[in-house]
Amino acid sequence: MQQDSFLTITPLGGLGEIGLNCQLWETSKGVVMVDCGLMFPDDSHLGVDILIPHFGSISNIREKLLGIVLTHGHEDHIGALPWLISQIKGTRIYGSRFTLALVEHKLREHEVLDWVELCPVDIDSVVHLGDLIFHFFPVCHSIPEGFALGVETPVGRVVHSGDFKIDPEPLDGTGTDMRLFSDFAGTEGVRLLLSDSTNVERDGRSLSERQVKEALRGVFQKAAGRIVITLFSSHIQRIQEVFDLAAEMDRTVIISGKSLANNIEHAHDLGFLRLPPAFYNAHNGVPEVSDSRVVLLVTGAQGEPLSALSRMVMGEHRQLQVRAGDTVVMSSRMIPGNARAISRLINEMYRLGAEVFYENFRAIHASGHAHKDELRELFMAVRPQLFVPVHGEYRHLVKHCRLAQECGVAPECTVLLEDGHPLTLLPEGIRREEKISVECTLVDGKGIGDVGHAVLRERHLLGDEGMVIVVLVVDLVTGSVLYGPEMISKGFVFEQHYSHLLEDAKCLVLDEIEEARPGQIIRLQEGIRSSLRRFFRNVLKRDPVIVPVVTAV
Repeated sequence: MQQDSFLTITPLGGLGEIGLNCQLWETSKGVVMVDCGLMFPDDSHLGVDILIPHFGSISNIREKLLGIVLTHGHEDHIGALPWLISQIKGTRIYGSRFTLALVEHKLREHEVLDWVELCPVDIDSVVHLGDLIFHFFPVCHSIPEGFALGVETPVGRVVHSGDFKIDPEPLDGTGTDMRLFSDFAGTEGVRLLLSDSTNVERDGRSLSERQVKEALRGVFQKAAGRIVITLFSSHIQRIQEVFDLAAEMDRTVIISGKSLANNIEHAHDLGFLRLPPAFYNAHNGVPEVSDSRVVLLVTGAQGEPLSALSRMVMGEHRQLQVRAGDTVVMSSRMIPGNARAISRLINEMYRLGAEVFYENFRAIHASGHAHKDELRELFMAVRPQLFVPVHGEYRHLVKHCRLAQECGVAPECTVLLEDGHPLTLLPEGIRREEKISVECTLVDGKGIGDVGHAVLRERHLLGDEGMVIVVLVVDLVTGSVLYGPEMISKGFVFEQHYSHLLEDAKCLVLDEIEEARPGQIIRLQEGIRSSLRRFFRNVLKRDPVIVPVVTAV
């Protein structure tokens, strides 16, 4: 029987990948979920829209769920909430005002807002959930009002860094207050630290936003034509820098992109953003302004095909296009997996005559994640007995464990977890629990979880080898052919070029018809499928999907 004093942390996502951040914290008094994020698909997820954590384990603790605590409002920390809330009604969600504004908008779109209670917290808030007591430490990140968590638990104090960096002179005045971490740790240090691993491979310290603003100022001063800027739509501080520079240099700001417009509206309503004197949304029309006085702020920093920037480049945007003389600034980090799409977009913009600045050129982007020296500073502030790296690919987690050991954490006390590997903290010692299934759920349109590995394999097969459809109508009684066989090639061969091959395939179909007995439609279909697969393998070394459509009348 498990002891009364314990804390079991189960990562449902975020360990071994960038995204899907979601953890369950369980004690004898109940369960708290920390973050509930999504991840965007890569090239292997053909047709899939997003990936969300596997919520199968939630059904086992549904009645024990005390609430959801959010560190900040990025999609990889809040994006899966609508799908979770559709399974769990009546829970409370805790987060900063800006985080909850984004959550409210998202839940309203999915028509599940009435099923939860949104509970705003700030630096002075103390939230009791069962026997877990949450404190909220403001941290500097690439979105307003991000929090680290200081949690009093039955087995000691735990710090969850959230996503953070340490900017000694932040432009908006919201920095990472290391004094709060030190005070929470006290003289003995904390029992456990969970810390952001994203930039553990980067030496030194991250750039400050002041450096980014000065780099952007240089771009503004030298640009003779239009300035096109794309960035993460949640980076409100960077958006403010663009607004301030535009006002300073008498340029009109025109925005394009739904997520950008929504975030600007929320940030302005909450007092986090000051709009420039000349401000327009392209959706409502574009004013007549000379190129030398225009700044276009648009979505598309990751080369997304339906983003405003991509549509401007491809000539598919109704109001705006990228053209010769434009200066394009891609003020964001290139997320792994998006490099090819971004590179294509950059090449197309150069082909159109634009000049493009991206992360490798000038200090036009500063990461919101701590570099190695900042991570060391957090270790020194909280002096953890145990350490678990979070938020990173596997190599990041390994290297963060090594850094922890350099900072004085004993090797046996650096714990490398992966998704689905629960860790239990006891009054004395720790215990690894049995692994649970956390294979992420794929969302494709309105379908949730109906696309799995089998469907993806079929999609890859169709993409790699194509499909041949055989259409045939036979007499149910005699088995004679009334129509066909018609051969339709989709993604397999060019029908006119290989017409002789398809004619030979028709002969094989007719042979199968002769051998089949009248009325044995299923057997006939299987015979056609097997015969044509052997034929195409032998002749072309290809293995298309064979779809016999046999109708008996």
